[in-house]
Amino acid sequence: MAQTLVIKIGTSSLTHPETGQLAIATLGALVETLTSLRRAGHRVVLVSSGAVGVGASRLKLTERPRTMPRKQAVAAVGQGRLMRVYDDLFTSLNQAIAQILLTRRDLVDRTAYVNAYNTFQALFELEVIPIVNENDTVAVEELRFGDNDTLSALVASLIEADWLCLLTDVDRLYSADPRQDPTAQPISHVSVAELAALEIEGGDRGSQWGTGGMVTKIAAARIASSAGVKMAILRGQQPQNILNLLNGESIGTQFEAQPRPDNARKRWIAHGLIPRGRLYLDGGAIRALCHQGRSLLPAGIVKTEGDFQTSEAVILCTSDGVEIARGIVNYNSHEISQIQGHHSDAIPTILGYSGAETIIHRDNLVLTGNHP
Repeated sequence: MAQTLVIKIGTSSLTHPETGQLAIATLGALVETLTSLRRAGHRVVLVSSGAVGVGASRLKLTERPRTMPRKQAVAAVGQGRLMRVYDDLFTSLNQAIAQILLTRRDLVDRTAYVNAYNTFQALFELEVIPIVNENDTVAVEELRFGDNDTLSALVASLIEADWLCLLTDVDRLYSADPRQDPTAQPISHVSVAELAALEIEGGDRGSQWGTGGMVTKIAAARIASSAGVKMAILRGQQPQNILNLLNGESIGTQFEAQPRPDNARKRWIAHGLIPRGRLYLDGGAIRALCHQGRSLLPAGIVKTEGDFQTSEAVILCTSDGVEIARGIVNYNSHEISQIQGHHSDAIPTILGYSGAETIIHRDNLVLTGNHP
């Protein structure tokens, strides 16, 4: 059965760690594997790191650039070189590719989000493999994905993928960094409940050229799982393991997916938007949201945190800060801090004008965390 696959390969797998030069053998194996998957009828997206590393190598830099303007300049040098290598390799197999550069702004804006979805679908119909990267050259810190693990998980959510495969420099998830801790235990399977409680000891970076480590991969797994996408961590030097994964083999570390949310708009609220604040709720409001499908009323809010405007996204959490949901607010933070704890009937008296009865309508609210 044809499936939709997002494959992310990290800088540590794409390049030689000592020099930053491209690992052509790995790239060749990756291109062959993805082409085979596409010809078998699967819809394939590649999220590729490496632009900064390749740019640094081309410019003969000895370490990763530290400032944002320099990093963006180096990425601009590397991105064209990286795509040329991909195009040469895929062309040798008569496989068409497309470059898609995304910023977080493309997912925050609802119209851009829908347009991105439609572009991916059109490319699949044309039997093209999209190659995705963050648009490093124009992204600003506030609207960055931060790492390509997060980007790949958000793309998987956007296109309703069946699998997200993270190709990295280890063969699976371990309880600690096996390169530093010889007692680290391998983890082959992670259930939804185990993922919620999972904490991994280890670095937050891979190689000196990369930005991701196991911490970002766990974060990506949580995004993917909550969007109904299964995820696997596999060794990047052996991309053909993706084929074994689809054949049902127990390989790498595999993460279960939660049931997929049916509502595309709610997936966008949960994963596309950047939360600008937090609302802390009492037990009654939590039960109404989690178990009765109700909207959020001002009476159930015990604390407002952050500075946000009307129609921006916020995190809803328990009194001790555990996230349970996200939603789009009908009032700004100053207004909510005034009406929190009060009945909706009191809103006109407190604010001096009549507004919505709800802080967040249930159509603009999605459950995301553990539900008490």
